[in-house]
Amino acid sequence: MRIQDIIEGKKEWRVHVARVKALPKDYQIVYKEIEKYLFKVGPVELTDGIDLLSGIVNFFEEGVALGKGVLEVTDSDVAAFCDDLIKDSKTYADIYQESVDQEVNKAMKKVKDKTK
Repeated sequence: MRIQDIIEGKKEWRVHVARVKALPKDYQIVYKEIEKYLFKVGPVELTDGIDLLSGIVNFFEEGVALGKGVLEVTDSDVAAFCDDLIKDSKTYADIYQESVDQEVNKAMKKVKDKTK
């Protein structure tokens, strides 16, 4: 990654953060929770996470313009809202689950081999 790309990325992020801060407080709170959730669960195929987050801000800005409360936009189950956003993406949670399953399968195979 070139230094210019890093600088541009930081500029984009600052603009994004400014848009979030311009939202009403309830929207900001829910946005931050969504951001935390997505950073934790993490869709791995997402090459540019700012696109997803910017899309959420766009969606929220539309909700504000229509005079809706944030939970009218996302519904009260914000985690389900997030899951729906990334439903077709492989996540870090999926990768972790696969690695756990592989380890369990290896251990079970060793147990079976010893009992033969």
